[in-house]
Amino acid sequence: MEKNMNSPARQRLAVLFDDGAYQEIGSYLMEQENPAGVITAYGYVNGNPVYAFAQDQSAEHGAVGMAQAEKIVKLYGLAAKTGAPVIGIYDSNGAFMDGSAASLNAYSLMLEQAAAVSGVVPQLAVIAGVCAGSAAVMACAADFVIMAEEAELFFAPNFEKSSASICAANGVAALTAATPEEAIAQARTLINLLPVNNMACTPCMEYEAPEAASGTDLSGYVASIADGNSVIELYADYAGAAYTALATVTGSTVAIVATDKTDARLTEKDCSKLARFVRTCDAFSIPVITLVNTLGFEGNAASENAGSVRALTRLAGSYAEATTPKISIITGKAVGAVFIALAGKGCNADFAYALEQAYIAPLMPEAAVEFLWHDRLKGCDNLKQARQELANEYTSTVASALSAAKLGTVDEVLTPAELRNAVSRSLSMLEGKRVTNLPKKHNNFPF
Repeated sequence: MEKNMNSPARQRLAVLFDDGAYQEIGSYLMEQENPAGVITAYGYVNGNPVYAFAQDQSAEHGAVGMAQAEKIVKLYGLAAKTGAPVIGIYDSNGAFMDGSAASLNAYSLMLEQAAAVSGVVPQLAVIAGVCAGSAAVMACAADFVIMAEEAELFFAPNFEKSSASICAANGVAALTAATPEEAIAQARTLINLLPVNNMACTPCMEYEAPEAASGTDLSGYVASIADGNSVIELYADYAGAAYTALATVTGSTVAIVATDKTDARLTEKDCSKLARFVRTCDAFSIPVITLVNTLGFEGNAASENAGSVRALTRLAGSYAEATTPKISIITGKAVGAVFIALAGKGCNADFAYALEQAYIAPLMPEAAVEFLWHDRLKGCDNLKQARQELANEYTSTVASALSAAKLGTVDEVLTPAELRNAVSRSLSMLEGKRVTNLPKKHNNFPF
C-alpha cells in the first residue's frame, strides 16, 4: 500500500517537528479496508523528543475506529514509558460507523490513556479542523487547547458554529491562530516552555533583558519581571478580571498569574481560570508568581445563587495544595478573603511581597471607618469629608504595606524597580524546594 505523503496530516507533522523530520509508527495499520485515519509519529520539537498524532482527512475523513485508537494508545504508552510530551492535531468528521459498539471502545481506550498520563507529561491539543463529540472530550483533556480560526470544536452539533473565537471566549481554547500551520507554530512555542515531564526541571534558555525597568500597572509589572519577548498570555479572552501567562525569568520558565487586569471583582469564571492554571503549573513544578490587586470576590445574589463559593473554595484549595514554588506580590489592593486565598499563609506562598502603595486589610477603607472608627465621626460638621479623611488615614496606617510587614503578613516591602531582582533571587533560592503532601489519591474540592 502506498502512503499519501501529501496528506494534510503528514504536512502538519512536518510543520511541527524540527526540520520536518519524524518517524511514523504503524503507518500500514488498516481500519477494515481503509487506512487507520491518523498518522502517529515521534521526533524532535525545539530539540526535545515529542510524540504526536495528526488525524488524516484523506483517509475516510479521519474517521475514528479501533485501528486509530490502537495507534494513539500505542503513542501514549510510549510517552508514559519515556516521559515525553504528546501533541495531538485534531481533524476528523467523527467516528468510524459500522453499526457496532467498536467506536465507543475506541474513544474509551484513548480517553483512558490520556487520563493516565495527565499531569505526568504535557499534552497539547491543536484543533486544525473539525473536533466533535467524544473527540472534543479527548482534546479538552489536554493541558492546553490551541485552535485555528476556521476550526470547530463541539460536543453536540448546533446551529452556531463553535469556532475558535467562541471557544476562546468560553475558556476552552488557551490560544487561537489564523491557520492550522500558525496554530502548530504556537504549539511549538508553548511546548518549549513546558518541562518534558513532571519529574524534569523547568526549561532553561537564553534570554533578553526585560522590556521595562519598572511598572505602574499590570502590563508594566509583567514587562519588568519577565524576560523580553518571553510572555505568552493564555486564555486572554476568558474571564477578564484574571490574567494567566507563561514566561521566563532569567531564562527559566515561570507562570504569571494576576488579578488586576481590570477593576472588576473576581467572578466564578475568574476563579476557575486561575485554579485550573495553577493546578496545571503545579503538576509540572512550574513556579507561580501571583500579582494581586483586586477588590475581592464578586458578592451578590446572582453569584451566590449560582454557587460561586464552590469556585472560590477550589481556587483557595488549589493554591494551598500546590507545592511548586509560589511568590505572591501585592501590587495594589488585597482585601479580605482574596488575600487569604492568593497571598496569605493559607495559600502557602514561599515569599509574600508588597509594593509600597499596597493596601492589605480585611475591609475596604470606607467600611473599616464605619465599623472600627465610627465614634470618631460623632459631632463632625462635614460627615462626608470626615469619612474621607479617616479612610485616608486608615489606608496610610492600618492597611498599609508597612503595617502588614510589621505584623509578618508580608515578608518584605518593595519598590516597583526592585521587583525583578526580588523575584529572580527568590526563584533561585526555591530551585531546591521539596515538599510532599499527605498521602492521598487526590483532593476533594468542590467542582
